[in-house]
Amino acid sequence: MHPNALLELATELLHRVLQFQQPADAVVSAFFREHKGLGGRERATLAETTYAVLRQRALFQHLAQSGRGEMERRLAILGWQGNEGFLRAAMNEAEQQWLQQVGAVDRAALPEKLRHNLPDWLAERLQSALGDDFWPFVEAMSRPAPLDLRVNTLKAKREEAQQALREAGIAAEPTPFSPIGLRVQGKPALHKLEVFTSGAVEVQDEGSQLLALLTDPKRGEMVVDFCAGAGGKTLALGALMRNTGRLYAFDSSGHRLAALKPRLARSGLSNVYPVQIAHERDDRVKRLAGKIDRVLVDAPCSGLGTLRRNPDLKWRQSPAAIDELVAKQAAILANAARLVKSGGRLVYATCSLLDAENEAVAAAFEASVGADFVRVPAADALAAAHVARADELVHENHLRLWPHRHQTDGFFAAVWNRR
Repeated sequence: MHPNALLELATELLHRVLQFQQPADAVVSAFFREHKGLGGRERATLAETTYAVLRQRALFQHLAQSGRGEMERRLAILGWQGNEGFLRAAMNEAEQQWLQQVGAVDRAALPEKLRHNLPDWLAERLQSALGDDFWPFVEAMSRPAPLDLRVNTLKAKREEAQQALREAGIAAEPTPFSPIGLRVQGKPALHKLEVFTSGAVEVQDEGSQLLALLTDPKRGEMVVDFCAGAGGKTLALGALMRNTGRLYAFDSSGHRLAALKPRLARSGLSNVYPVQIAHERDDRVKRLAGKIDRVLVDAPCSGLGTLRRNPDLKWRQSPAAIDELVAKQAAILANAARLVKSGGRLVYATCSLLDAENEAVAAAFEASVGADFVRVPAADALAAAHVARADELVHENHLRLWPHRHQTDGFFAAVWNRR
């Protein structure tokens, strides 16, 4: 492909993504479906350039004001993640001079808002939560996330999966906390490998693995994954149950549950029952009241813990949207709690970084249920599930994961046992 044609495609893709009408990954996927002739390297350049611009949008828009031509083209040049020679060949002389001038700008001397690349409302909340840790957090969020895999212990041991990856030329290290995880650098094509197609490994962030381990389901139990989504945690729970008992995967979206089907087929699990529910008060939920041993509520949330993967979220969320989510989270948790039998366990989790969606929701729930649910210290629950260095993962008796501290996505979880 001619260099200028690739730069023009990057410009067009950014134009669509920066309208923020849909999640960036959905826009990128639709764009690639339209342009079926693109090779793997061209797709990688387009996708990575788009995400680089989303990560540093405030800075790049400031720097782009000095140039000429279409704004999205200048942003694509600033965020370019492909071959440098290719980019030089695509630019005219004026653009090359402008890029040199911009490259000479001392970025460390720019205002804070151009260095942290966060909207004001989010920067304020995170600065107050993190203090001196705010800038290390910003630095971690400006880099792509590693690729974490969960080993399906029904089909392989961690060492066996690691060896299979090594034989395919992929270096994988054991995850530092999860006893069932492997971490891979870069973005190798896994989906054609035997170790993946056989169901021996599944893509899942280490933090997400820890939520399943915290739920700690046992053989033969009745377990509910209340907001199952595409089922990453469902599959982890089913394997921890050794494919025994009954595991209900509830979700209000048939589309998301459909995405679970091929993953479920690979996993070899036969104890999973996907159930589409209308809402958290659905009759199918009510019928199981007081009958369930373990309930995991991975609640719909802002998703801000996944900014390394989904940098568009910081520009698409708002304080008003957070308030709506908090009300929804409280309602879902209250209804899910009714399923838990006497002596059973309830886990409330999000992939948010914000106290409002995390500690505040957990505290309000505790106040509403009184002595019926007793908080379990997260460090104890993690240690019981053979999680390494559990004390490092806990803040005020809750699981609290941060990308810059734990190299996982940002996660929160609170654990209770019913009296």
